[in-house]
Amino acid sequence: MARDLEASQRFYAAVVGWSFRRARLGSAFSVAVLDGVPVAGIGALATDLAVAVAWTPYFAVDDVDVAAARIRERVGTVAVGPVSFPGGGRAALVADPDGAVFGVWQGPVSSGWRVGKGPAPAWLELRTRNAFDAALFYGEVLEWATGREGCCEVSYEEERVVLRQGGEPVARLDGGPVEPGAYAPHTRPRWHVHFRVADLDSAVESALDLGGRAVSVVTSDGTERSLLLRDPDGALFTLTERVGPPAPEEDGPR
Repeated sequence: MARDLEASQRFYAAVVGWSFRRARLGSAFSVAVLDGVPVAGIGALATDLAVAVAWTPYFAVDDVDVAAARIRERVGTVAVGPVSFPGGGRAALVADPDGAVFGVWQGPVSSGWRVGKGPAPAWLELRTRNAFDAALFYGEVLEWATGREGCCEVSYEEERVVLRQGGEPVARLDGGPVEPGAYAPHTRPRWHVHFRVADLDSAVESALDLGGRAVSVVTSDGTERSLLLRDPDGALFTLTERVGPPAPEEDGPR
């Protein structure tokens, strides 16, 4: 969600190389495309819906009303919706028991798109107090690790919960010291998105030139270099550059 759709498009086009096309959801939405594959969406509705400017993951469900009921039953919050969109599909903006915001979506999903694959976002990260408790909540609400066709596998690795689809990591749930009422958003429980770039230094330079702000120093784990940033509206995201051995070949464009 952004305040100014055109300004957000200019920023992310320069920083991560996206182009944009109109979405089916109306003139306030656009779809970001990289290498011919849709990778993200921007909606200029932050002011209209009185929500924070932020990157928010939306998880596909078969029935958004059922998912919303499960969230309420498990002490989560349904903040907006479920609502229907003119172009098809229904969605709700919700939060888990710790306050991390996410969305649920019932409707068409691009067949060529998936986090962790090709040009799509590198991965999603949940920063929460207890990763195991969070995995139980999301597993029950979104039917993770149920054997449902097209779903995913969940494992506990190095003190974090890892969600995989087709063997590829798509989300990581990290437990640790977070404060639900903290003033600084990056210290609260939240979902966080990592965007992959070919040249981290060049992308960061473009972000700073266009009004973005670095929130951390560059970190490296030997396979990736990363930096946490805010865009000009304040939305948090991480840019990551692969520096280790090349990844195995994947189907689809890179």
